[in-house]
Amino acid sequence: MKTNINLFLDTLDRSPKTIFAYKNALSQFSQVVGENAELNTETYIKFLISLKQKSPSTQRVYRTAVLKFYAFCKAGNWAELKEATQHYTRKPGKRIVNFNRDAVEKIINYCESLNKENADLEALRDRAFVLTLVDTGLRISEACALKRSDLDWMEQRAIIIGKGDKQAVVRFSNRSIEALKVYLHARSSVEPNSRKPIGSQPLFARHDIRASKKILSITSGGMWKAIKSRIEEAGIERNAVRIHDFRHYFVTMTYLSKQDLKLSQILARHESISTTNRYAHFGSEVDIAYNDIFNK
Repeated sequence: MKTNINLFLDTLDRSPKTIFAYKNALSQFSQVVGENAELNTETYIKFLISLKQKSPSTQRVYRTAVLKFYAFCKAGNWAELKEATQHYTRKPGKRIVNFNRDAVEKIINYCESLNKENADLEALRDRAFVLTLVDTGLRISEACALKRSDLDWMEQRAIIIGKGDKQAVVRFSNRSIEALKVYLHARSSVEPNSRKPIGSQPLFARHDIRASKKILSITSGGMWKAIKSRIEEAGIERNAVRIHDFRHYFVTMTYLSKQDLKLSQILARHESISTTNRYAHFGSEVDIAYNDIFNK
């Protein structure tokens, strides 16, 4: 199966992110059903059942990857596979966004109050990263992919390749720009004689022992591990904050400030306004009416 999976992935004319997602999906498929499993309906159902604990969006990507792999291998009964998909696919209703806003704000306050004079390079990077996430709405993978040349320092914005391989403009706040400048100034002594042009260097880099004195890109996993340590330093339990909560915070604050769903949709780069609408319960007219009735 491994050989066929590699052949299938080589044929894909998709974005690197999509290919990476398909590779993960097929790796899990192989683990769940076994390397020598026959590609039939029973095998597919076994895989579908294993996905139940994953988010609906992840389930959808993983199902698509496996079905395309079946088609590539010319395996399975397509009518049965379609019926199994319909039977085992949970169709969730719209979910209201809920996150620990108090915990996120404590982390922001912790980062802002950091003593920049005594902080080490990792602390300055993590401070800049958190303030960038909450003030830009960038996803962690998008932030980790940024190069120094992506950022227009005068205009305080960057053009990125975001979800769905689409270009988008992301705006940076004064405090995120200030935090980035402090971090990059401190980083200038790490690899002063690098042959790599400054513009092509990652905006956020590794600073662990293995990176030594090199400017190396940091992965989303590595960055999230570092942020979790800062969460604990701020006196907050690690599981109180999820990485996407920083983006939730960004959308929430844009909506609370202007009460304009369309504007929040544009700033958050949501494809559908129905996604942004999940934030509409924050500071709603219903809250105001309830306070007028019960809390006068």
